[in-house]
Amino acid sequence: MMSNTNDNFIKYNLDYNESEGIIYCSEKMKAIISMVDEIAKTDATVLLTGETGVGKEVIARLIHRKSLRREKRFVVINCAAIPEHLIESELFGHEKGAFTGASYRRIGKFEQGQGGTVFLDEIGELPLKMQVKFLRVLQERQFERVGSSNSINLDVRIIVATNKDLLEESLKGNFRDDLYYRVNVIKIEIPSLRERKEDIIALSNAFLKEFSSYYGKSLKKIDLEAMHILLNYHWKGNVRELKNVIERSVILAKKNEELLTIDHLPYEIKKNLSFPELREKTGMTLREYEKLLIIYTLYDAEGNKSKAADILGIRRQTLYNKMKEYGIDM
Repeated sequence: MMSNTNDNFIKYNLDYNESEGIIYCSEKMKAIISMVDEIAKTDATVLLTGETGVGKEVIARLIHRKSLRREKRFVVINCAAIPEHLIESELFGHEKGAFTGASYRRIGKFEQGQGGTVFLDEIGELPLKMQVKFLRVLQERQFERVGSSNSINLDVRIIVATNKDLLEESLKGNFRDDLYYRVNVIKIEIPSLRERKEDIIALSNAFLKEFSSYYGKSLKKIDLEAMHILLNYHWKGNVRELKNVIERSVILAKKNEELLTIDHLPYEIKKNLSFPELREKTGMTLREYEKLLIIYTLYDAEGNKSKAADILGIRRQTLYNKMKEYGIDM
């Protein structure tokens, strides 16, 4: 095993900042939070961009909480989740009898958000027909419920978010040019976890503390090998995926364990790092490396010992001996 293991936690137990629930220690996120502090003082429309799971809604909520509108509602509209035939009613509401099945007056999302903030997530999925109506809302700050000709004045702060390149979408004809320039007043691009690895450390430790407490576990630290794997995973799902991985790992840990190790991490996280790279990055001993290699190979072979031995280039009996030596039971 690695010597003086506790010393290796020093560079991983970094102090982190927490701004209204947002955990970070990277310079990139510090710059974004600083920008949020200034943006929140205004009512300017904000465009948040970034990959799925980076925390666009979290930043939108932070802008709202730091603004003068914080005592009013924060209303979320997921443009990708609403069927096209329902989206106008969802956004603007409708009058009783406006269409078949409209048995009562409905107050739409914009009206629900009066005085507060309306957040339109996945704005790139908004149908072109609705883009025209939304553009009018931005320009005139007025709208009508479906089935009514009476205009309603709108007093909200609008924040939109997307994981698409809206300029590219506008060139393809999928997003209106005029709407793009209307929503792109202030743009905040939220970096992926791959671009701010320091935050992986801060977030992992914070999630470990959160879930260890929630599930009544004793976990206090993440060991060096496990942290290196977390740092070198690609995290396509970003913060959301990392949070899920830590939660799963905590759930699977024994109640009295205080150290989250490589053994607690899901196989799909570990398998994405090649063995030579894994050994080089983690400083594992040859025995630790060999044990992990056998475990991974058995997973790949779906527990078939003969197939695993062939992959490893050893006799089946040698594999059995190694499994017994390392306490591998599969």
